[in-house]
Amino acid sequence: MSIRLRLILILTLATTAVWLSAVLWINISTRAQVERVLDARLSEAANMVSSLMADRRIALNDAAAGATIALPSDGGYSRQLSCQIWSLQGDLLGASSGAPDARLSDDEGFATTQIDGEPWRVFTVLNPDVGVRVMVGDRMEVRDRLVSDVVQGLLWPLAVIFPALALLIWISVGRGLAPLAHLESALRQRQPDDLRPLPEGRDPREIRPVRRALNSLFHRLENVRRSERDFTAFAAHELKTPLAGLRTHAQIARMAVDPAVRDRALASIATSVDRTDRMVRQLLDLTAIDQDATSVERLDMAELLADVADQAKDQADVRQVRLLIEADNLPPLYASRILVHSALRNLVENAIQHSPAGGVVRLIATCDGSSVTVQVRDQGPGIRPEDRDRVTDRFWRGPGREVHGSGLGLAIVAAAVQRMGGHLEVSKGTGGQQMSIALPLSDLDERSCS
Repeated sequence: MSIRLRLILILTLATTAVWLSAVLWINISTRAQVERVLDARLSEAANMVSSLMADRRIALNDAAAGATIALPSDGGYSRQLSCQIWSLQGDLLGASSGAPDARLSDDEGFATTQIDGEPWRVFTVLNPDVGVRVMVGDRMEVRDRLVSDVVQGLLWPLAVIFPALALLIWISVGRGLAPLAHLESALRQRQPDDLRPLPEGRDPREIRPVRRALNSLFHRLENVRRSERDFTAFAAHELKTPLAGLRTHAQIARMAVDPAVRDRALASIATSVDRTDRMVRQLLDLTAIDQDATSVERLDMAELLADVADQAKDQADVRQVRLLIEADNLPPLYASRILVHSALRNLVENAIQHSPAGGVVRLIATCDGSSVTVQVRDQGPGIRPEDRDRVTDRFWRGPGREVHGSGLGLAIVAAAVQRMGGHLEVSKGTGGQQMSIALPLSDLDERSCS
């Protein structure tokens, strides 16, 4: 259901409910007023007849002869009142025209009685001086008809006005929703690549948060698109370099006559293949981290560190670097295996690349009760203090490095750790560089660390 139709239904039903409530209230109020006024009229008429008889203006002998009592006419309700005069002995002395034959009431004062199956409202006056009872009454049907006429006078205008009211509501709702229609039209006319913010305008207060949210979304989308463009450009450039080297060294190896030259060319080809392979794996890691939707699982950190070290063994042997693992008495970690494994592998590979031949890379895992911290220490030259804020930027490499990488390793680590709610710390260690990641323990942990 559209907002327009919903608002129209709500306003129409609310207006109808208010009108019907007013009719109901007027019905109750009018009935009470009519009862009070007509009861007063009954009382006045009965007392008037009693007074006339006391003043001898209505003679008893006339009444005994069956006198007809004339009451004041009241237009459309001229036959509303009926009067009877009864002697104290129970004889009918006189009655008004149209009065029923049955006795109107046996009680003094106001009473509601049934006469010939119809309800009557009756007022009785006892006049002991004259020796008569004067009864004046009217049918309740007349009173109901009077109230019904008043209510119908309110309902007929509703039947006439309702269509016009519905049309006014339709027009008003349409004008009220016009800013939304303008916003929808402006968005529909935009090109898919147009991420400019919506222009400021004199929009209603309710539309401004929507415009701000859309502008914020456009800004984030523009940043994502810019990052994707930069990522694609950097990745293409980084892949182009080793591929060009492969082509060159392959041509040298094919044309070389000297075996030593051929061996050097083949070694360079192997190096370029390794570099390209690592970059492809890192690009796949970034994709997995950016789109990670894997479920959390129970991880044994000591086993995971051993697996990472085993995968990095070939690289460490080529660089003549030893890997040492210290991970004792660790609780299980509930996290994404892809994220944790990617972060640890890139930390270890980065440390191996920057370690000198014969160096040692240590993997130290500890627990402080709320998180598991993994420190990776190498014996390389370390990161300059002024470069530490940029080492997690994608494709950034520090100046003057002998080791050439893709510039993605620490960016992958930072993205993975951030996705898991942890943090990465870059600090200068003893005789080399120290990188630490802290991963929070969850409520699912089976035991806490001491």
